[in-house]
Amino acid sequence: MASVVLSEAEKLYIVHGVQEDLRVDGRGCEDYRCAEVETDVVSNTSGSARVKLGDTDVLVGIKAEMGTPKLEKPDEGFLEFFVDCSSNATPELEGRGGEELGTDIANTLYRVFSCENSVDLKSLCINPREHCWVLYVDVLLLECGGNIFDAISIAVKAALFNTRIPKVRVLEGEEGTKEIELSDDPYDCIRLNVEEVPCIVTLSKIGYRHVVDATLQEEACSLASLLISVTSKGALTSMKKVGKGSLDPESIFEMMETGQRVGKSLHIALQKILDEEENLGTSRPKVGFLG
Repeated sequence: MASVVLSEAEKLYIVHGVQEDLRVDGRGCEDYRCAEVETDVVSNTSGSARVKLGDTDVLVGIKAEMGTPKLEKPDEGFLEFFVDCSSNATPELEGRGGEELGTDIANTLYRVFSCENSVDLKSLCINPREHCWVLYVDVLLLECGGNIFDAISIAVKAALFNTRIPKVRVLEGEEGTKEIELSDDPYDCIRLNVEEVPCIVTLSKIGYRHVVDATLQEEACSLASLLISVTSKGALTSMKKVGKGSLDPESIFEMMETGQRVGKSLHIALQKILDEEENLGTSRPKVGFLG
């Protein structure tokens, strides 16, 4: 994980500010930085999104490819996550540092999406036991400016919202064989229902209080954080503690309450952006990946 080195005086300044609900950049403890969300930014993908949260920059591309359902779930498709941390994001992510962080993020995403209803996997089944859609979710961390898990989860949800999967017909051939026919019409596609897709809210304990959307400087002052995945209705689907410090039960309970409250607001704000962008249709100005 990227980190910055602060003097004791700088740490003290940040910690004292947090205790007064006034952070260095003027935010309160429960305020997110300004987020920029743009979908449909990568060609040759089924769906894509780019999210900038402060100085953190994340790109997600999703490709739908035909595969075979897993033996234990013969009537469902599935998601595969790949995370690449650009060495430009921060020098610490070169080599093994980037690999380890990428694996950690991918494992966290698998845990978040293991919740039963997050994505309707049955809608990805084409032919039980034989054919299904596999969604390959590629995450690229372009720049690390703190709070990467939240930014990535927002980008994944936006990319899933943007994903369009071709409609398929299964034709019965002679001798009982089955043929698959993909629709040529780009508008004849399946859209995913992302209503139950969770977003991650990271709560960083600083002094006696906790903050959401910590900057790199604030992360350097925090010994322990709680990653909570929250649905749009405020339901907690998973929780993970990170950092070397400990959290007492009372703090964990308070952080869970904050995570639920902040998470619901985050979903509302994200959905509003996605709906507005969708309503613009082809008339919206595209900044694009290289914009």
